[in-house]
Amino acid sequence: MNGAESLVHTLLDAGVDTCFANPGTSEMHFVSALDRIDGMRCVLGLFEGVVTGAADGYYRMAERPAATLLHLGPGLANGLANLHNAKKARSGIVNVVGEHATGHLALDAPLTSDIEGLARPMSHWVHTVSSAEAIAHDGREAVAQASGRPGRIATLVLPADMAWSAVGGQPQPLGATRRPEARSVEQEAVISATHTLKHHGASTLLPLGGCAVRARATEWAGRIAAATGCAVMSEFYAERIERGAGRVAIPRLPYAVQGAVDLLSRFEHIILVCAAEPVAFFGYPDKPGRLASPGTNIQTLATHAEDPAETLRMVSEELGAMRVKPITCARLAPSADHEEGPLTPASIGTLLATLIPENAIVVDEAISTGRAFDLTTRDAAPHDWLTNMGGAIGFGLPVAVGAAIAAPDRRVIALEGDGSAMYTLQSLWTMARESLNVTVVVFANRNYQILRGEYAQVGAGSPGRRASDMLSIDRPTLDWVALASGQGVPACRVSTLGQFADAMRRSQASEGPSLIELVL
Repeated sequence: MNGAESLVHTLLDAGVDTCFANPGTSEMHFVSALDRIDGMRCVLGLFEGVVTGAADGYYRMAERPAATLLHLGPGLANGLANLHNAKKARSGIVNVVGEHATGHLALDAPLTSDIEGLARPMSHWVHTVSSAEAIAHDGREAVAQASGRPGRIATLVLPADMAWSAVGGQPQPLGATRRPEARSVEQEAVISATHTLKHHGASTLLPLGGCAVRARATEWAGRIAAATGCAVMSEFYAERIERGAGRVAIPRLPYAVQGAVDLLSRFEHIILVCAAEPVAFFGYPDKPGRLASPGTNIQTLATHAEDPAETLRMVSEELGAMRVKPITCARLAPSADHEEGPLTPASIGTLLATLIPENAIVVDEAISTGRAFDLTTRDAAPHDWLTNMGGAIGFGLPVAVGAAIAAPDRRVIALEGDGSAMYTLQSLWTMARESLNVTVVVFANRNYQILRGEYAQVGAGSPGRRASDMLSIDRPTLDWVALASGQGVPACRVSTLGQFADAMRRSQASEGPSLIELVL
């Protein structure tokens, strides 16, 4: 057995059975091992940002890490933006990054680079294999690191000679790596939060993040809100929100600074549940970075290492709210009226609420068009909603790939801006090759509309010709039907609500991926 085979056996034994890959020469012995050893699903991405983004989407739905296989430093560098998003989403990923044979490094060949230096900002743990005999230990440690609570990014650098060198015997089977149990929250935090809610409920906000926006936790938060009059909201970005009919509505905090400042101004107390203090996405001239009013009492009830559902249950018990009925969403009934009228973010969102199938996974990178979707889609059938935690665009299509592989029995709907979709459009090819049940909706406004808004927000004035050229993606107009068809994904173009509804129904009635270009 060689080192590469030892690593594959170790990953499988530790519970990692999916590898998103874009390999090169240095990784060929690992590719050969994957070929010979049964059990690992290997998914090729034609760009490393697809590979790393897919691993993020996989973790969000499977709640266990996948591996990536990347080619040397430049290959890792190509995937860093979506590793940044995955790190912000607290997704567990095991990166296997090939390296030159150790004796070749001194020659400074063209692809030689500082892989550890590249990996460190987007990883929680980085390690280079120093001997073939150590590979099994190092591989299991990488999986253990990625399987933490919350998830972590582990990057294991595998020199080519360590992969091809012989090792003495097969790694000892130790069984799947188990995720650590959630820690119990401190009783003092429960008592403090309960006191605040009892005496200041109407002026208290519970922002939820992480696992606190899953249905188990939001049901308890809804009971607390009904009993005390407090407000409950989610952070603007959340890795996986369980929402829709029968679940408690958890509005998202506004993205715009002034909107968030105005909303938060009425709260004297903020109790964080797996959430961070609300801050602006960017720094703007003459606008605050911290969004809560000065003097607001901010306390932490639960962190990401703790169980938010159990924590909120404990608070409900202290409040005597165990039997209080939370207010939940009612499913919106389809109507012919939803398929008529002008195309606006609100009308599109309302129509989407009638078209999202039960148990769907929605990946939201609709950017400017999608700002209204939080309100308009709350009454859809029960579903999961995944957002971009790190803000680096190009996350949506790869995350849809990973989510579809982790949950093959569920329909995935990727809501994409046309500008952001171009960053990782190679994802369409992977969707076609793997026959994934993904419906991609591209909102074609043919602008970087979000940047036009930001241009004004930072006080840069009115864009002239050169600035406008950097804020638009026309001349030539992107043809999404051709782009999708060229990668094996059936596609159509629509320009009315009725056409959009028909296209969505056709897509959901068909196996495999499809793309709908909605021209705005």
